[in-house]
Amino acid sequence: MEMKYGRDSFFDGSLLSLVGWTLLGGIITAITFGICYPWALCMIYGWKINHTVIEGHRMQFSGSAVGLFGNWLKWFFLTLITLGIYGFWVSIKLEDWKAKNTYFLN
Repeated sequence: MEMKYGRDSFFDGSLLSLVGWTLLGGIITAITFGICYPWALCMIYGWKINHTVIEGHRMQFSGSAVGLFGNWLKWFFLTLITLGIYGFWVSIKLEDWKAKNTYFLN
C-alpha cells in the first residue's frame, strides 16, 4: 500500500460553527428539560461527520432525532429496569447507532 501525503483526510468545519451548534444544542436541551437531547446529539454529531473527509471521501450522517429518540427511550427503560446496570452499555449502543447512520458520499 502506497503512502500518500497531503490532505486526503481532513475536517473542514470551523470553530465558530462548532461553538454555535453546541450552544444551540445545549440551550434547546435545557429549555426542553432534556427531552430534545437526542435532537441536539444528532445535530452536533451530524455537523461533525458532514464536515469530515477520509481518504478523499466525504462522510454523511443520515440519523434522525426521531430514530434516536425511540432508542433513547428503550435504553432509558432498560437502565431503569436493571437498576442502572444497562447504563454501562448505553454509550456503546449510541456509538453503534451513529456508525449505522454514517456512510461515505462518494
